[in-house]
Amino acid sequence: MKYVTIYGVLLVILTVIAIPAIVVLGTNYRGDKTIVTEPAQGYRGEDVTIKVYMHEIKQTVSMNLEDYIKGVVAAEMPAEFEIEALKAQAVAARTYAVKHMAIFGGTGSTEHPGADVSTDYKDSQAWFDETRLKEKWGANYGKYWNKVSQAVDQTRGLILTYNGEPINAVFHSTSGERTASAQEVWGFDYPYLKSVACTWDQQSPRYQENKEITLAELEAKLGADAGIMAAAQNGSAGIAAIIDKSESGRVNKVRIGAKTLAGNEVREKLELRSTNFTIVQAGDKLVFYTIGYGHGAGLCQYGANGQAKESRNFRQILTYYYTGVAIKNIFGT
Repeated sequence: MKYVTIYGVLLVILTVIAIPAIVVLGTNYRGDKTIVTEPAQGYRGEDVTIKVYMHEIKQTVSMNLEDYIKGVVAAEMPAEFEIEALKAQAVAARTYAVKHMAIFGGTGSTEHPGADVSTDYKDSQAWFDETRLKEKWGANYGKYWNKVSQAVDQTRGLILTYNGEPINAVFHSTSGERTASAQEVWGFDYPYLKSVACTWDQQSPRYQENKEITLAELEAKLGADAGIMAAAQNGSAGIAAIIDKSESGRVNKVRIGAKTLAGNEVREKLELRSTNFTIVQAGDKLVFYTIGYGHGAGLCQYGANGQAKESRNFRQILTYYYTGVAIKNIFGT
């Protein structure tokens, strides 16, 4: 046993010496949060592993970062889009991942300890595996996978930073006239998430929606204390009125019946596509005319595709939607 123990120790020492050292990222500390200030030097794509919580099977799986980004781009953006739009999506998705990865100083998934990100789009970014993509694309699987892979490979390692730190690279489907600022959507400011004009997304199939909701359905969704049916029985013609709008034209506050609600709350409870809506009363119904789809902040996906069709490259697209950002390579190349 003595000789076995000595041999084991020597083997461990030799093994440690033989394995190339992992480069430690340059960091500083602000409070209890580690902030990445320098790109990782010496990493190769195959060396960086991300821990992904697969919400469908309730397991955390480790995979190559760039392979993970391919699954995100394939899930989050139509593969029919222009290649430069897909590249923009790849950089945004990679930035989101890096910001959450423990190896880069991120805090990981708040919902799933031990994982960096989740495949649940409500918690993180959507991600599809080969089986899901074959179901989604059918006979076009080979063509579309090659296109998505090209977009990811040609932006390998690139992320968006502001003052040297990865940004919150949020994105949405269709902005409708203007994107929203972070202040409008979440109530706190990010200097790179400002409202900018967007006229490139009007071909989006989700650009406009008209949704009729009966007054009875409205009261069921908003609560009896809204007094909607009582107001209707009293002959009130002013069941709803928009009180205040944001800089980008989205609804901040709206009165429906006796209730004053935030635009985001109305969107959630009534399942509207965005907070950029107007309301018209039509008999025993309210009609919500909505423009855009999603929260509206950051990258507009259909806008990115529209810009790409006008020969703008992914760098131009990204620096338009994210104000004042830099594009850096986490692999240091």
